[in-house]
Amino acid sequence: MAAFPWHARSRNYVSESEVCKLESVPLDFGDYHPLKPITVTESKTKKMNRKGSTSSTSSSSSSSMMDPLSSVLDGTDPLSLFAAAADPVTSAPPTDGARRKRDKDESSAVGSDFEPWSSKRGEILARYTTTEKLSINLYMGSEKGKVTTTGSAVSEKVRTRLEELDDLEEGSQKELLNLTQQDYMNRIEELNQSLKDAWSSDQKVKALKIVIQCSKLLSDTTVIQFYPSKFVLITDILDTFGKLVYERILSMCVDNRVSLPDNFSPESVNDTAKETCLNWFFKIASIRELIPRFYVEAAILKCNKFLSKTGISECLPRLTAMIRGIGDPLVAVYARAYLCRVGMEVAPQLKESLNKNFFDFLLTFKQIHGDTVQNQLVVQCVEIPLYLTLYSPAIDWILQCIAYHAPDVLLTEMMERCKKLGNNALLLNSVMSAFRAEFIAARSMDFIGMIKECDESGFPKHLLFRSLGLNLALADPPENDRLQILNEAWKVITKLKNPQDYINCAEVWVEYTCRHFTKREVNTVLADVIKHMTPDRAFEDAYPQLQSIIQKVITYIYDFALLFSVEKFLPFLDMFQKESVRVEVCKCIMESFIKHQQESTKDPVILNALLHICKTMHDSVNALTLEDEKRMLAALINGFIKMVSFGRDFEQQLSFYVEARSMFCNLEPVLVQLIHSVNQLAMETRRVMKGNHSRKTAAFVRACVAFCFITIPSLSSIFTRLNLYLHSGQVALANQCLSQADAFFKAAVSLVPEVPKMISVDGKMRPSDAFLLEFLCNFFSTLLVVPDHPEQGVLFLVRGLLNVIQDYTWEDNSDDKVRIYTNVLHLLSAMTQEAFIYHVDKVDSNDALYGGDSKFLAEINKLSETVVSQILDHLKTLGKEETLKRQSQLALYFFNTILAHGDLRNNRLNQLSVNLWNLAQKHGFADTKTMVKTLEYIKRRSKQPEMSHFTDLALRLPLQSRT
Repeated sequence: MAAFPWHARSRNYVSESEVCKLESVPLDFGDYHPLKPITVTESKTKKMNRKGSTSSTSSSSSSSMMDPLSSVLDGTDPLSLFAAAADPVTSAPPTDGARRKRDKDESSAVGSDFEPWSSKRGEILARYTTTEKLSINLYMGSEKGKVTTTGSAVSEKVRTRLEELDDLEEGSQKELLNLTQQDYMNRIEELNQSLKDAWSSDQKVKALKIVIQCSKLLSDTTVIQFYPSKFVLITDILDTFGKLVYERILSMCVDNRVSLPDNFSPESVNDTAKETCLNWFFKIASIRELIPRFYVEAAILKCNKFLSKTGISECLPRLTAMIRGIGDPLVAVYARAYLCRVGMEVAPQLKESLNKNFFDFLLTFKQIHGDTVQNQLVVQCVEIPLYLTLYSPAIDWILQCIAYHAPDVLLTEMMERCKKLGNNALLLNSVMSAFRAEFIAARSMDFIGMIKECDESGFPKHLLFRSLGLNLALADPPENDRLQILNEAWKVITKLKNPQDYINCAEVWVEYTCRHFTKREVNTVLADVIKHMTPDRAFEDAYPQLQSIIQKVITYIYDFALLFSVEKFLPFLDMFQKESVRVEVCKCIMESFIKHQQESTKDPVILNALLHICKTMHDSVNALTLEDEKRMLAALINGFIKMVSFGRDFEQQLSFYVEARSMFCNLEPVLVQLIHSVNQLAMETRRVMKGNHSRKTAAFVRACVAFCFITIPSLSSIFTRLNLYLHSGQVALANQCLSQADAFFKAAVSLVPEVPKMISVDGKMRPSDAFLLEFLCNFFSTLLVVPDHPEQGVLFLVRGLLNVIQDYTWEDNSDDKVRIYTNVLHLLSAMTQEAFIYHVDKVDSNDALYGGDSKFLAEINKLSETVVSQILDHLKTLGKEETLKRQSQLALYFFNTILAHGDLRNNRLNQLSVNLWNLAQKHGFADTKTMVKTLEYIKRRSKQPEMSHFTDLALRLPLQSRT
C-alpha cells in the first residue's frame, strides 16, 4: 500500500452538538411512565359459595400495565396457590380452642431472651480448671446377660436385666488414677461416644450402665475446684441419654407413618410405647444409689409426657425432695441446678418447683460454713473465697430460671430472704447476676447497703461491686442516687491492692461513669486507673481490660474536642507499651473519629492528638506487615486527613499537608491522598479567585504544584505516578502555571518507557498494555489544549510522546500500538480545526496561538502522514494466515477513524477507505451485522448538508457474505 497524505475534515462543533441533541418531547404526566410508582390498592376477597370462588380487585396507576409484584398482595401468585392446594388445613381459620391453646403454649414457652445453658457451658469449662490429678471409674462391660428366647417369660427378661444392672455395682469396673484434666475430659468424651455406640447397636442396658456410672462421678468431690467443669461434662452425657430415650419412645408412637404432633396428649400414645416408657422408669427406680437414680430420672423427665398429663408436675416436687438426701452442699446445689435446667426445658410454666429448690437451698445454706465442709477444705487446701465461687454457676442458673418473667413481688421476696441469712455475699452476687438489670438498678442503694454489711472474709466485696456495675451498665439507677452510687463503689474499688482485682472492677464502672457523668468524673476515674496500674508495670497484664476502658470511653464521648480535653486520656494511652496492642487501640480511636466526626475540624488539640495517634499506626509498618493491614491503616489515616480543614486559611492547610507528608512517608495510599488533597486545594484557590490569581495566590498555587512534583517520584506504582503527573499537570494548566504543567507532562512522557510488560492487579499479574492505552488516550485529550512552548518547537510534547511510543517494545500479539496511533490521528485532526472543541479558561491553546497558520497545519499533516504510514505498515505485517482476523478488525477500526475524522472528498483518502473496507471483508472474518450497520450509517450521513459525497462512497462499498 502506498503512503497516503492525511486530510482532516473541518468541523463545526456547535452545529454538530445541536444535531446530536435528543429531541425534547413534552411529557404528559397523566400518561404511564416507567419510573412512576405503581399504586396498589388493597384487594378485597368475597366468598361466593362453598367452593370458595373469589373475586379480587387490584388497581394501579396504569390500567394497561399490570405490576407483577402486586399479584402477591391478592394471593394469586403461583406459590401461594400451590401452597393453598397442598395444605387445605392451613387455609382454614383456626378454631377458638386451637387459638387459646396456641396462645397458652406461647406464653409458657421459653423465649429467645432467656440465656440458654449452652452459652454458659464454655465459660464454666474455661474458668474452673485444675492441675491436680483426677481419677475415674470405667465400666469394663462383661456382658453376662444371656439372650432370651422368644418364649421366655417377661419376668425372666426383667430379672436378667436387673442382674445386669447389679453386675455394674459388683465390681465390673476399672479405676483409672492420676489423670490430668485433659485426660479426664478425653475419657468422659469416650464414655459419651460409647453411650451412642451402645445405643445404636441396640445394647440399651449397656447404655444405661454407662449413664449410671457417669452419674456416680458427680458424688466425688476429691478435686473440688474442678467440680463445676465435671458437672458440665457429665450432664452432657445425661442430656444425650435423655434425648435418645425420648426419641426411641417417640418413634414407637408412629402409627400408619403419621408421627405424633408436638403437643400430643397421652391418650394418643399406643400401649407399646407406654409400656416401654414405664419399663425405663422401673429400671431407673431399681438403681440403689441416690445420686445416679436422681440424675438419670431427671434426664428422662420429658418422657413423662407419654404416660400422663400431670406426670411432669408430679415428678418435679418428688425429685426436689430427693435432693434433700444429698449431704454435700456443693453436690446438692448442682443437682438442683440440673433439675431446674431440665424443668425449664420440659415445663417452664411450673415455677413452683423452681422456687421450692431455691428455698430448700436457703434452708441448707448454713451447711457451707459447717465443720464437715471446713474439714474437707482443709484437707484439699482450698480457701473459703475460692470454695464459694464454685457455687456461683449453679446458684446463678437457679436464680436465672426463677427470675425469668417473674413479677417484682417474687424477686423482692427472694431478696428479703437472702438478707436474713448471715454471710450472704455469695447469694447476693448470684441475685445480681441472675435478676433483671432494671430490678437491680432501681434498688441500687439497697444493694450497696447489703454489700457493706457482708463479711469480707467470705466472698470478696469487689466482686459484688463488679456484679452491681454490670447491671448499671445495662439499666439506669434513679437520678438522685447516681453520684452517691459511684462514690460508694469507688471507695471500695480504689482501696483494692491487687491490680488484677482492681482493673476487673474499674473496667465495669468506667462505663457507668461515662454514661451518667461529665468529663471531670471520667478524668478522675482514668487518673485513678493510671495510679493503680503504673507501679511495677501492672498494666502489662491488663491490656484487654485497658482496651475495654478505652472502647467504653470513646463509645460515650465521641465529641473529640471534649475527649482530648480530658486531661488524663493521652497519659492513659501511654500505658499501652506493647506495640501490637497500642496500634489496635489507635485504630479503634481513629475508627470512632471517622464514624462520628460529621464536620471538618481545625482544632489544634484534636489535630495534635490524632496526628500522634496516626503516627503511632504508621510507625508500626515494617517489611513484615501484610498488605491488607497497610491498606486498613492507610484508609484510617486518609479518613483523618480528609476531615482536616482550615477554611480560607489555605497556607495553613498546605503546611498541614507538608507535615503529614513527612510523618506518613511509608504508606503510599496516604501520599496519593495528600497529592489529591493539595491539587484540590489549588483548585479551591482558583475557585475563590474566580481564575484571576493575584501575585500572592499565584505563588501559593505554584507552591502546591511544587508539592505534588516533589512527592510523585517517591511512589512505587508506575501507573499511579503516570496518572498523578497527568492530573497534577491538568491542575497546573487550569491555574495558568504553564511551565509547571509542561514539567509534569514531560515527566509523564519520560516515564512511559519504564512501564513493565506485566503489572500486579489485586495480587495477580496482568499485561499492562490495556492500562497504558487507557492512560495515553486520556493524555492525548489533555495535549489538545496544552499550548506549545515558545522555545521548544511545534507540538514538542506530541512528538516526544510519539517517539516514546515508537521505541516502546510491544507484545508481538498486541495491536495496541496501532490503536494508540489511531487515537493520535484523532488528536491531530482536532488540532487542525479553527476552534478547538474545548479550552482551559484563561489559557490560550494552539488554535489561538497559531490562528490556523499554514506552517502549523503543514506540520500537523506531516505528522499525520507519518502516523498513517505506520498504521498501514502494521496492517501489511498482519497478512499471514494466523493474523488475518486481527487484520480484519484493525482495518475496520481504521476505516471508522477515517469516516469520523478524515475528509473523504479527497480522492486518495476516499480510495484508502474503500481499500480498508474490502480488506476487512477479504478473508471472511468481518462481522456481517457490523458491516451492514456501518453502511446504513454512511447512507444516513449522506442525507445531511455538505455530506453528499457519502452517497458515492456508499455505492463503492460492497457487502460480502462469508460464503
